[in-house]
Amino acid sequence: MMKVKTPPADMPSRPAPRPRTKPAEVRLDELMAAAERLFLAQGVEATTINEIVEAAQVAKGTFYHYFTSKNDMLDALGKRYTGQFLASVEAALDCCAADDWAGRLRAWIHANVDTYVKTYRTHDIVYTNHHHHNRSNQAKNAILDQLLAIIEGGRAAGVWSPEQPRVVALLIYSGVHGATDDVIAAQTGDCLPFARSLSDACLRMLAVTSQDCPGTSPRGTPA
Repeated sequence: MMKVKTPPADMPSRPAPRPRTKPAEVRLDELMAAAERLFLAQGVEATTINEIVEAAQVAKGTFYHYFTSKNDMLDALGKRYTGQFLASVEAALDCCAADDWAGRLRAWIHANVDTYVKTYRTHDIVYTNHHHHNRSNQAKNAILDQLLAIIEGGRAAGVWSPEQPRVVALLIYSGVHGATDDVIAAQTGDCLPFARSLSDACLRMLAVTSQDCPGTSPRGTPA
């Protein structure tokens, strides 16, 4: 009987063959990232679909597998931007104690200012109609819901007592983003002092002063 040779026990096994194609979610993310880079560099109108697929190193058919047009991709980029913005703010809130409502409000404001300043060019591309004035904009509503949860949570805990939490949330939301537009236009280098002053103003509007809540800065942010 013919003996079958077996490899030595210490011989390394062959690596599994690499997949011929990338996972769909990776390929889609790379396609959208390539489009974002081109839009930032040369504008949406000047960028062609051919340039996008070339930069992403995918076939043109891949583009049309996910999108019907460049405008359709722009809409998807807007949702992607909102998701990343929300995740950035949520990460800042996670650094605060669940019952530190003043600290959570400060964290929300600081994260909104910082993220907006860093990403406003992408924001202006994906939201060509300034989204603060778009009454049906889902992105605004999602970020506003984050803020409203903080206002209502602080109200339930007795930290502040606004009669109309949603009205207060709308004022803070519009004030934070409108004021940050001014900082962006002024090209202010360090936005931390501005974010701190903005937080103090919003807390005063809720009748909470820094003396009332002395350690309410987000972790890693000077009080």
